[in-house]
Amino acid sequence: MSPTLVRHQLPHSGSMRCDGPHPPARSRERTRDWAEIQERMLVPLYEATYDRLGVGPGTRLLGLGCGSGLALLLAAARGAQVSGVDADETRLELARERLTPDGMPEHTRVVSGGLEAAAPGDAPFNVVTAFHPVGCVSTVEGLTTSLTAAAGLAERGSAVVLGGWGPVERCATAGVLRVAQRLADPPSDYVVGSAGWLPSGRDDLEDLADRAGLRPDGSGRVACPFGYADMASAVRGLLSTGLFDAALEVAEQRQVEKELAEALHPHQRADGTVWMPNVFRYLIARTR
Repeated sequence: MSPTLVRHQLPHSGSMRCDGPHPPARSRERTRDWAEIQERMLVPLYEATYDRLGVGPGTRLLGLGCGSGLALLLAAARGAQVSGVDADETRLELARERLTPDGMPEHTRVVSGGLEAAAPGDAPFNVVTAFHPVGCVSTVEGLTTSLTAAAGLAERGSAVVLGGWGPVERCATAGVLRVAQRLADPPSDYVVGSAGWLPSGRDDLEDLADRAGLRPDGSGRVACPFGYADMASAVRGLLSTGLFDAALEVAEQRQVEKELAEALHPHQRADGTVWMPNVFRYLIARTR
């Protein structure tokens, strides 16, 4: 099965994103910040689930919300055949650069279309990943639909990995993300379904699996500290997640950056680096 990357409108989902369209220049800048600063923070989550599932030769993996492709690249390095879908074309372009560099075999296929374009030609998928669904207000309905469709492209009993934030008390970044929540959703104007961040509930992943018709089959927690070289990098990295975009729609960028830096200040160490310990949770479910 050839590596495949597909642009697919996963409603309100992507690589930690739950935001809408962006001006091209800003979108490209945020994509680079995501790829160069933020995306690596979740490598422990990717590696832990790949280790648990034994991802390697023989694995045919579909990544929902694959973003700029780091998780796919790590799976491919283990020998897996990988395909990815994402709603953000700028991130998908970077994923193509990473996964289909010059010198790759001619049969490597990069396509643009719906989720059906990711369907394997020779054998169904046996692993599906959705690493970043939980933590955005408006992801559940769209992701449920996408998971149900993806399960139809997988073998019976295939693993489906769902990822999300761990308990608030074990995620130092939660306090920082409340800035986005406060700026974007004042209590008097709050509308369920608006983009932004909310704490994960204890059973969010299990509820999502149930809605998608999946059977839970184990879970785990992984330490994913967010570490940055300096305050400027921390601000850029967190803005690249998309979780502050709703705040930027109602407040000036200077104000958002200022309040974000203030929230990050307690996590800045004497040498100028910024460090926030976090725990992420994952659920392994199975297709029926």
